[in-house]
Amino acid sequence: MSEQKTPDRSRADGAARATNPLAPLSRALLLTRLGLVSERLWRCFWPLATILFLAAGLVFLGILDWMLLEAAWALAVLVVVGAAAALLWGAIRFRWPSRQEALIRLDETLPGRPIAAILDTQVSGAQDSASVVLWQAHQDRMAARAAQAEAPAPNLRIADRDPYALRYVALLVLVTGLLFGTAWRAGTVADLMPGSGTAGLTGPTWEGWVEPPRYTGLPTLYLGDMSDDTLRVPENSRITLRFYGDVGDLTLAETVSGRTGELPSASTPEQSFSVMQAGDLTIHGTGGRSWSVEVIRDTPPRVSLAGEPDLSADGTLTLPFSASDDYGVVGGTVTISLDEEALDRRYGLATPPDARAPIELPLPLSLTGDRRLFSEVLEEEFSAHPWANMPVTYSFRADDAAGQHSQPATLQGPLTARRFFDPMAAALIEQRRDLLWARANGPRVAQILRTLSHRPEDVFPDMGNYLQLRTILKRLEAYNTAGLSPEHQEEVATALWDLALQLEEGDVGDALERMRQAQERLSQAMRDGASDEEIARLMQELREATQDYMRQLSRQAQQQNEDEDGSESRDNAIQLSQQDLQSMMDRIQELMEQGRMAEAEQALREFQQMMENMQVTQGEGGQGDSPGQQAMDGLADTLREQQGLSDQAFRDLQEQFNPNAQRGESRGNEGRDGGLGRGQSHEGGGEGGEGESPGQQGGQQQGQQQGNGGQPQTGQSQDGQGGTGDLAQRQQTLRNELQRQRDGLPLGGPEGEAARDSLDQAGRAMEGAEDALRDGDYAEAIDRQSEAMEALRDGMRALGEAMAEQQQQGQQPGGQQGQSNRQGNALDPLGRDRGGQGSDYLSRDSIGDGQAYRRAWDLLEEIRRRAGERERSESERNYLQRLLDRF
Repeated sequence: MSEQKTPDRSRADGAARATNPLAPLSRALLLTRLGLVSERLWRCFWPLATILFLAAGLVFLGILDWMLLEAAWALAVLVVVGAAAALLWGAIRFRWPSRQEALIRLDETLPGRPIAAILDTQVSGAQDSASVVLWQAHQDRMAARAAQAEAPAPNLRIADRDPYALRYVALLVLVTGLLFGTAWRAGTVADLMPGSGTAGLTGPTWEGWVEPPRYTGLPTLYLGDMSDDTLRVPENSRITLRFYGDVGDLTLAETVSGRTGELPSASTPEQSFSVMQAGDLTIHGTGGRSWSVEVIRDTPPRVSLAGEPDLSADGTLTLPFSASDDYGVVGGTVTISLDEEALDRRYGLATPPDARAPIELPLPLSLTGDRRLFSEVLEEEFSAHPWANMPVTYSFRADDAAGQHSQPATLQGPLTARRFFDPMAAALIEQRRDLLWARANGPRVAQILRTLSHRPEDVFPDMGNYLQLRTILKRLEAYNTAGLSPEHQEEVATALWDLALQLEEGDVGDALERMRQAQERLSQAMRDGASDEEIARLMQELREATQDYMRQLSRQAQQQNEDEDGSESRDNAIQLSQQDLQSMMDRIQELMEQGRMAEAEQALREFQQMMENMQVTQGEGGQGDSPGQQAMDGLADTLREQQGLSDQAFRDLQEQFNPNAQRGESRGNEGRDGGLGRGQSHEGGGEGGEGESPGQQGGQQQGQQQGNGGQPQTGQSQDGQGGTGDLAQRQQTLRNELQRQRDGLPLGGPEGEAARDSLDQAGRAMEGAEDALRDGDYAEAIDRQSEAMEALRDGMRALGEAMAEQQQQGQQPGGQQGQSNRQGNALDPLGRDRGGQGSDYLSRDSIGDGQAYRRAWDLLEEIRRRAGERERSESERNYLQRLLDRF
């Protein structure tokens, strides 16, 4: 039966196509037309949709809750006018799509335009049966293809009309309002007046805020949202009220401001006042409210002292305290005044004092954390103040943001400061105090200073200090004759302070003298009953001075030659190791901590005697330098080479800022050998350089090689023109040499690893300097070279400690065993060969003596420091630079 119906159905379809060829496309054609309608509606009315989406989103987000009433109305009018304009613009441009436009759109989606072919008629060959059959077959194929048509999706892209994507912004606001806003308020848009739930748009209304003081950190309260009839607000909070409607519809009654005199009318549209006391706040009228106001009082800050004044290790006064406030302390003062009632008014203090204002200091505040409750420490240096170590009264006061002050916390005690234990330094400080106490003490101070300087050989170890005191004395006597002014008083006091510091601290470049003075100060402090903190500080100074002295002995032993004549006289000398010295100092400190000062002083005297009789020890002779000593010498050469490169880089940096001078010919850049513009070695700073012939360069290089045992310095060529190439290339060569020295270190253990780590750090700094030199950044190169030199010094220090550790274990750094007692006398306390000098080598006055070498080195470092200070005059810096170049 199916086979019989197929021809009939085909004939029916053919008849339907003949009658209406577009009948199969009716559904697709309808959808296409609807798509065109949506396209044209969106293209014409997208501004209207954008305005409506944006307005609805803002309403959902609650923008009307915090906008002023006038602003809300202005926004509403703006939205209505914009929406009307957008609607009119879209209505004018909109055109309803026709059926023919839908056919064309649908036909464009099909290959070969089959719909147009179906609607076409045969023009030629209509009388030819074969042509008619062919045309009919073509129509059937096009109809079959058109039957597969699907309605195209509408094209809603309007980027050309909305280049700023405003439609998406409005849609984002709408979606955000729906998801996170209060969409339920959309029904209350008509009630735009806060505080009136029933008045509508025509009745009176009000709004108000309570603003706590800013320093409280509390939020502002909106009175329209307050459901409780009791308000608790901080003192000095600001209340602002606004009345809308006819004047007199709403009035205010309050008893919280405490205002008197002429007051604004209760019906004034805007009211503003501060809450000063508890009371009532009432708004009379339609939609009015009433509150009972409670005031949270702002209490004054509090401050208390948590201890006694103390002296820290660095000589500063420390005094702990605590402060608190309900909203936080913002400042305060510390006042220190002289306690004349507790002062012993004798000697120079018996004179009526000159007027001197109390010491005013800002209260130290906590830099981090909550300032409502904190503990801090007052740290100040008062050693040079005229009231140092005198009885004073400390007064602490804290302030809060409201301008309230705490009750002062007072403490009576000494103005704790550094004390001087050298007798002459202490005497000078006492006379300085008397001079600053009153200018009338000038003649008395001059008389005592003249007495102190009567027998200088008995009290001054250095005649330079004596000459300084005589200069101060003559100046003071001259000022006394002409009338001592405050400026002259301060000048003499400053000079006395500087001289006392020199006497107390000594010459830090002389390690032996520094150690002796540290021992004397510690002994004097124990006799004077100094505090535990002062004794601990002086004990630490003694430890550091002793270590420095041991290092100086080591350098002396390296530079002195063997002296066979004095070897027998040293056989009976006392020998000490670092461990022995450490044990003795620990014992002294233990006795002092136990309060056994007499025993501690006796142990200190024994320590002094042992240090004076200390003998350096020597290993087996004739074996040459150990591998460790050779490594130390190599690192010293590398350090000198790096210093020379740094000096030359500094000169090149100077010449960059002096374009009028030829390279290497700056007036302030004279070299040691008379040439201009060369590095510290002065043999490779330029290509010959003016003022020096190539032959002279070769002679200087040869002399330098002879001074180094015939070996050219690292980074210099052996043709006598060392370092005439690029600075970066010389830096690279020096870095490679340092790596070779690092790989060849003969020591192990923690100290050896520390030395290798320091040398690794120096290598990285050299690499950075090399890169900076290649880039022409001399300032960066100098910084990296300074880091390299500091790391090299750390590495040499660690290497010396490693060698000393192996020596204490009875083995030389090169693996040799310790020798006999007599042979050991030629080694220093670190086990290194000191060149066989006799026991009197410390008193030698040769240029190779350790003290003289150390003094020269410290002097060179001081000249370098002063030459780098930019605040000095150009002429002075040029002079210092010439000193560096020449020496």
